[in-house]
Amino acid sequence: MEKEMYFANEKALRSYKRKRFLSQFLLYSFLVLVAIFILIPFYWMLVTSLKTTAEADLLKPTLFPKYIAWENYIYVFSQVSLFGKYFLNTLFVSICTTTLVVITTVGAAFAFSRLNFKGRDALFAVLLVTMMIPGEMMIITNYMTISVLGWMETYRALIFPFSVSVFYIFFLRQSFKQIPNELYLAAKVDGVGDFKYLFKVMIPIAISSIVTIIILSLMGAWNAYIWPQLVANAGPHRMIANGLMTVFTDDFRTQQNMQLAASTIVTTPLIVFFIAFRKYIMRGVSRSGIKG
Repeated sequence: MEKEMYFANEKALRSYKRKRFLSQFLLYSFLVLVAIFILIPFYWMLVTSLKTTAEADLLKPTLFPKYIAWENYIYVFSQVSLFGKYFLNTLFVSICTTTLVVITTVGAAFAFSRLNFKGRDALFAVLLVTMMIPGEMMIITNYMTISVLGWMETYRALIFPFSVSVFYIFFLRQSFKQIPNELYLAAKVDGVGDFKYLFKVMIPIAISSIVTIIILSLMGAWNAYIWPQLVANAGPHRMIANGLMTVFTDDFRTQQNMQLAASTIVTTPLIVFFIAFRKYIMRGVSRSGIKG
């Protein structure tokens, strides 16, 4: 009897291992397939950007450049009018916008998670409701406001309308809510002020969520196209995404290698930044999703 039970358990164990191996094999195969489809466009962009014009125009495309033309990147900066200026404009606007977003988000999230004032929950509910407003409506009202203030074709028009994000406030508030309120009450008993408690306790604990907000805000400001196209498209405050369109429509309309070289220049900083700080995004998302 014991022998029969042993063989039965052994058979069940082998069957379990086979099923587990098959499920893991299918899962990883699917993930590899998805990764390949995601990486192919980036690989093709990078490879084509390093080809000569003659090789990029071949009817039978090559998977790797016969001659690596690094000069394509220099040529883009030298031939496209103000391309370097657009790059610096985007960097400046992204840094300023992200700085203001972090300041307003941290302050608002702390107020809504720790401070007790009349109408706090109602005000927070109103803020959440604004997330349901279509973005096109916000663009129209923001454009009218910018026009009235006389901020057209200025850095202020590119920075201030996006210095506050309700989603980021909600995101960080959820992280702050996980910090035990007893720490705040104990700090108040010890005479610690709100700002000192915020900078000494809450920000260090929620640093992963804050870094996530910084990364997402930088990416959003860097990739912005519609709003800069409306308020700063004709002057020297043009953004890189708008300047990139001139590469595709005016300067290098028929030169794929130059077009993709410009695209690589615009895309590479975000990819490098995201890879370097990707672990903070995962930590921040996981922390904000846990109910405290």
